[in-house]
Amino acid sequence: MKFQPAASHFIDGAYVEDTNGAPIDVIYPATGEVIARLHSATPEIVNKALISAKSAQAEWAALSGTERGRVLRRAADIMRERNRELSILETHDTGKPLQETLVADATSGADALEYFGGLAASLTGEHIPLGGGDFVYTIREALGVCVGIGAWNYPTQIACWKGAPALACGNTMVFKPSEATPLSALQVAEILIEAGAPKGVYNVIQGYGDVGASLVTDPRVAKVSLTGSVPTGRKVYAAAADGVKHVTMELGGKSPMIVFEDADIENAVSGAILGNFYSSGQVCSNGTRVFVQKCIKEAFLNRLSERLATAKIGDPLDEEVNFGPLVSENQMNIALGYIEKGKAEGARLVYGGNRIEGDGFFMQPTVFADVTDDMTIAREEIFGPVMSVLDFDTEEEVLTRANNTEFGLAAGVFTNDLTRAHRIVAGFEAGTCYINTYNLAPVEAPFGGSKMSGVGRENSKLAINHFSEMKSVYVSMNDVEAPY
Repeated sequence: MKFQPAASHFIDGAYVEDTNGAPIDVIYPATGEVIARLHSATPEIVNKALISAKSAQAEWAALSGTERGRVLRRAADIMRERNRELSILETHDTGKPLQETLVADATSGADALEYFGGLAASLTGEHIPLGGGDFVYTIREALGVCVGIGAWNYPTQIACWKGAPALACGNTMVFKPSEATPLSALQVAEILIEAGAPKGVYNVIQGYGDVGASLVTDPRVAKVSLTGSVPTGRKVYAAAADGVKHVTMELGGKSPMIVFEDADIENAVSGAILGNFYSSGQVCSNGTRVFVQKCIKEAFLNRLSERLATAKIGDPLDEEVNFGPLVSENQMNIALGYIEKGKAEGARLVYGGNRIEGDGFFMQPTVFADVTDDMTIAREEIFGPVMSVLDFDTEEEVLTRANNTEFGLAAGVFTNDLTRAHRIVAGFEAGTCYINTYNLAPVEAPFGGSKMSGVGRENSKLAINHFSEMKSVYVSMNDVEAPY
């Protein structure tokens, strides 16, 4: 399979290159091999993309919602037809196992295109009757040019999660993938053109942080949607605020997962595995603080260790493999550094803790027990396969501790007492919560965080409100009275 795209950028319906931009090497995380070389967008490329998006927007918005939706639904069909090809590309882009990308990446992107394609025709205003025969009607309007800035963990999915609601509402988009995973979004742009999207409706440009900054501050941009870390989110939010732009921020987390003594241990262990080791731990909503009631702690740890021993680590293109490398050497070293901090601060290493020798950026799934709330590994987002297990005694105690964080992206609880489960969820300070499961994100449900974990919501009907605005029109059926 060829990984070098025709050019670095996709603008106005075609590939565009400018080799004056800084080089971006695409590294296959399983081997460390460079599989493609792209170039960061120059100011000329950025300008070309924005001109294209701006010029295409009015015509795209003038189509009926049914017509826009038809394009998105066609794109979803194409994406599903090419799922295997797209999944192989995503595996090379991210290092995630093919077993995972086949079911969680392009398929999720297709779900978003289909869902928002179906909603597009329903985006109407309302009639508001008033006294004396007057009334107000509302018109839902597109914002204009939207910028999407993606993270490297789910590049195909994020390109669609941002693009689908934006396009459904009549906006156009300039999307900048992470420089670590630049390949997949180009395929999304190609597919949208093939599905009938006019040129300029969805553009992709590559680049480092300076390219993102130039997009965020450009006066032609009406909306910015970012998936990334809290430090990056702070910068982007501040820059967008200076231009009073609409913003959606899906940022990081240090999410709690609470396991009560009456929980089904197998389900709780499954939830902890999904919430810590899926995608080698590189998921923003991961439940990396696992609070386990003291009386079942050792049983939980023993079963967790038994199941981690069955993880198949290796070539991510082998569909039997279910645990792959981290996305980059730098990310692996960050995670390994946190392991050393955990040891130094007195946490008990229960499982893993080492780099796996050989090619690529592999490390063992790692579990610490006897973690306390003040330890670095319990406070900072690691974004790697490192789980912290903390003890607790009472419901009141654990809920207070679970909320004692600047983050608020996700939270989960495992218990067979559903009254308690709903009580705990009501007390969580988090935007996305789970009862007896973890890390599922269907497009029909809103996804996002509170506190430092973000602003706004992705997916669901709520996303429509973040990519459109309402115009109110007051209609008088009576004479106008004035004081003089």
